[in-house]
Amino acid sequence: MENGDIPENANEDCPGPQSETAGKSDSCAGCPNQEACATAPKGPDPDLVAIAERMSTVKHKILVLSGKGGVGKSTFSAQLSFALAGMDHQVGLMDIDICGPSIPKMLGLEGQEIHQSNLGWSPVYVEDNLGVMSIGFMLPNSDDAVIWRGPRKNGLIKQFLKDVYWGEIDYLVVDAPPGTSDEHISIVQYLLPTGIDGAIIVTTPQEVSLIDVRKEVSFCKKVGVPVLGVVENMSGLSQPLKDVKFMKLATETGSSINVTEDVISCLRENAPELLDIVACSEVFDSSGGGAERMCREMGVPFLGKVPLDPQLCKAAEQGKSCFEDNKCLISAPALKSIIQKVVPSTVMTE
Repeated sequence: MENGDIPENANEDCPGPQSETAGKSDSCAGCPNQEACATAPKGPDPDLVAIAERMSTVKHKILVLSGKGGVGKSTFSAQLSFALAGMDHQVGLMDIDICGPSIPKMLGLEGQEIHQSNLGWSPVYVEDNLGVMSIGFMLPNSDDAVIWRGPRKNGLIKQFLKDVYWGEIDYLVVDAPPGTSDEHISIVQYLLPTGIDGAIIVTTPQEVSLIDVRKEVSFCKKVGVPVLGVVENMSGLSQPLKDVKFMKLATETGSSINVTEDVISCLRENAPELLDIVACSEVFDSSGGGAERMCREMGVPFLGKVPLDPQLCKAAEQGKSCFEDNKCLISAPALKSIIQKVVPSTVMTE
């Protein structure tokens, strides 16, 4: 990004996001990008050399982004990393969601700490071929709030990139926070010179989410990061009928009575074959065409849909791979299909 790369919504006399006066000059007053430009690193950065040296041992770099929070981006990042490691790749997962680091929980690494060696910071390992780095490992208490402005966030991201010793790895997956702010500008500026394979953008089907995801796609196009594709997560609730809870509602009081045992007993006695049927329900309104239509309109690949699967939610809570056992029968095949599109030259280990 050079001084001349002016955002479309910038003020008329914008000095450019890489200018020393970016976000600080009189012409920046009132610009929606003012804070991001003021806090972003400026000019030639000597640490970029150190970052380039670290990243020279990383073959592929994938950003996982979302314009909207709460769409399951970190869950996807975790399962993508588990899947790549399951293909016998050497994988690193970097969590740059500074204020909301959920990756340690989703990888089963809560309570772990970062160790240093003469080579730099050592990632925390799930398996021999899956290492993780997150600010979550640095907090004395997991309930502590991280109340940082942009410069401190940028500084930690830079430290993760230049000080963490990953060794020779095939994939570095970067889990970013929602939005298009400080963390996103920094990770792109630091990593782009070393080569970024692209970004996977995660959304849910409803327009409330897609409004912000369109901004994420636009961000990638503006900064030169290829969009590998969009994943529609939570695309309908799907679960075996035998796992559904049945409730009888009392309309007068709004209370409900659990009648699951009676319903399952009735089905088992009169129609046992129905117990193997998968029940599906549209949780979010997808009448606008969802992510698939958005991808057609914006000219980016649509990778597929992942249903809202309670078993996947349990795997994330327990810090486990959804590919390890046969519990995630609904979501695991969908995720597998999407990941094979991202990594077309490899076949997932059964």
